[in-house]
Amino acid sequence: MEDDIDRLRRRADDLEVEISRLRAEIASGIHSPRAGQRTSAAGSELLFTAAEKTRMPQIITDPNLPDNPIVFANRAFLDLCGYSAEELVGRNCRFLQGPATDPADVARLRDSIAARRDVVVEIVNYHRDGSPFRNELYVSPVFDADGHLRYFFGSQLDVTRFRTEEGKLAESEARYRTLFDAIDAGFCIVEMRFNTAGRPIDYRFVEVNPAFERQSGLGDVEGRWISDVLPDIEPRWLETYGDVALTGNPVRFESGAVALGRWFDVHALRIGEPVQRRVAILFNDITDRREAETVLRTTARERTTERDLVWRASRDLLVICGFDGRYRAVNPAWTEMLGWPADALIGARFDAFVHPDDREAADNAMKVLLGGAVLDNLDIRQRAADGSERWISWNAIPQGDHFYAAGRDVTERKALEEQLRQSQKLEAVGQLTGGVAHDFNNLLTVIRSSTDLLRRPDLPEERRRRYVDAISDTVTRAAKLTGQLLAFARRQSLSPEVFDVAKSVASVADMVGTLTGARIRVETQIDTGRDAAGQPLSCLIDADPSQFDTALVNMVVNARDAMDGEGRLTIRVRRASIIPAVRAHPRIRGDFVAVSVSDTGTGMAPEMLDRIFEPFFTTKGVGQGTGLGLSQVFGFAKQSGGEVVVESHLGQGTTFTLYLPRAPGEAVAAEPVQEPPPLAESHGTRVLVVEDNAEVGAFATQALQELGYITHWVTDAQRALDTLASNPTGFEVVFSDVVMPGMNGIALGHAIGRRWPALPVVLTSGYSHVLAEEGSHGFELLRKPYSVADLSRILRLAVPR
Repeated sequence: MEDDIDRLRRRADDLEVEISRLRAEIASGIHSPRAGQRTSAAGSELLFTAAEKTRMPQIITDPNLPDNPIVFANRAFLDLCGYSAEELVGRNCRFLQGPATDPADVARLRDSIAARRDVVVEIVNYHRDGSPFRNELYVSPVFDADGHLRYFFGSQLDVTRFRTEEGKLAESEARYRTLFDAIDAGFCIVEMRFNTAGRPIDYRFVEVNPAFERQSGLGDVEGRWISDVLPDIEPRWLETYGDVALTGNPVRFESGAVALGRWFDVHALRIGEPVQRRVAILFNDITDRREAETVLRTTARERTTERDLVWRASRDLLVICGFDGRYRAVNPAWTEMLGWPADALIGARFDAFVHPDDREAADNAMKVLLGGAVLDNLDIRQRAADGSERWISWNAIPQGDHFYAAGRDVTERKALEEQLRQSQKLEAVGQLTGGVAHDFNNLLTVIRSSTDLLRRPDLPEERRRRYVDAISDTVTRAAKLTGQLLAFARRQSLSPEVFDVAKSVASVADMVGTLTGARIRVETQIDTGRDAAGQPLSCLIDADPSQFDTALVNMVVNARDAMDGEGRLTIRVRRASIIPAVRAHPRIRGDFVAVSVSDTGTGMAPEMLDRIFEPFFTTKGVGQGTGLGLSQVFGFAKQSGGEVVVESHLGQGTTFTLYLPRAPGEAVAAEPVQEPPPLAESHGTRVLVVEDNAEVGAFATQALQELGYITHWVTDAQRALDTLASNPTGFEVVFSDVVMPGMNGIALGHAIGRRWPALPVVLTSGYSHVLAEEGSHGFELLRKPYSVADLSRILRLAVPR
């Protein structure tokens, strides 16, 4: 960069010499251009000839004409600015200026012209295409033999690139200097000196940073040789730095300097040209750390005997395992408990001795330890040498590149827990199975009877329509029943949004009277408190509003039935800071919104309270309820991060309270759903159907074809990706199931989004744990079972028209 600038300045000096020579030659007189001349006049006068021939951009202006116009511009100037001679001659130079031109530079140039003196100014001018360039402008007046001002001679030099590079260099230098001065580590650049045999014998400090003296204890060393600063320096330091200077191989090491009485962590590398023999050294004083390590090693030796005794005597499994998953040491309990000798374990991977079903949990535990966290009470099954298995409860602590773990045999405890769990599970499954069988058999009876009746010959159209409607309604009730079961299991896919509970309760309260009847008095209490301005405090929650409304209606219906059609029903909304202890869970502090539904009914016995949320459990008579309403409330509360609590006493009524976490911010108004426009006849929209179930896939393709779509059906995600890869523009939308072997529908949607971002993806599912836990990831979702109308509508929404 400096060479380029020097070369430009030499060219400028040469130009000044040339200008001086031209002045001398024309001192006896100079002829002005002929009348009407607007271009070069090479044969008429020496000044114009010289300006035309030089490769430097040149212009000449005539101050004797109005506004000092340009009367000549050479070819180099025309090439520089992009204008033709006709566009330049006759105009003042100021039209080459623009928004970025500094007014101070313009004023300086104007003052020099007015004073008829030479000036050199760096100014921003503009090309014909509007792009700016930085111009180093040399302007000089030209006088005739009588001393009259004849012309102004202007020489141009485009220095844009050089100024840009200078700026970058200055910025880089500033960053380097800031880092150089700010780092806590010592830093220096040294220049090695070798003898005739090529052995390093000394080095000189070229540059040191402010931290150098603090880290090394040596002051005022810049420019001095190490032999003067530290005559007793060990030869290995010279040899190490000399090898770096000769070979260019960087080194990183820890070493002590006896002459200084310190330990250093050193990183050295060659810089500059090899012939300069310069080495950059970054170092830290680690003397305190080394002394601490020495103390620790001494302490560790003193405790080795105690540790070995505990290691050998422990009945628990003790192990040291690297983060590569391989055992480094095991105690004798492995042989006593599991029958494995130490030589069969050392160097083996830990997962080779873990039950296959527990390896994922073990891998996740390894990730926890890799993150630096302590592991508590991980129960997994370990294989014994005789092929049996033992339940081991592990605790582990990470340390460096490994961790220490202790495992206790909990096989007997697990067996007792499993017996209790199985007993409870059998009872719950029996009740759940009976309830599901009862309700679904009722629904299937309607469907079976309707299909049998539809087969009868000469069936009137009115009856046929009635039976078809009965089947459709029954399917809707079955889907609702399935949704309630998923809600209880906390496996439903929610669509949360922030909304005001008080407003939602008020809207539902308007319809409660229809549900309860005229003999039940309904009261609504909004008790949220007020802010400093006296305004009611908001009760925002982040939950699925439709599921919230369903839960509230279920609690209202339950209260109505408990009062046998007569009494008082109170819905109360308030803020709460504590969820009381319930169902063996401790009380929880936080910021919650509490929605309570109280009735004046008969109340429930204490033994009923423990079972009230079980699916299909009901205290109502046969045919008066499914027993799933409160199960939905329970599942919604849990999946939304809250809780539901019931308080009841015989003869005194019941209160159900739904606790949900309060959300900060403002309520988000749901955007109105725009109905998609109807499709034209024979529209031929191309759909790639991905469905692993043969019956569902056949139905979907047939239904779409009936609606005018062109379909291609594949049975898994990989086939879908292969199909799209072979024909990227052959489809306008992908319609995929979520639960499939191998890659699921959500992963498929993401893969399509990465490779074909303009291709919309619509998902469908009856249930997916991925949807329940993570949502639909922004994809359009059609829930099973779906109708043909639902299928057509969601595809029309997805495909842009």
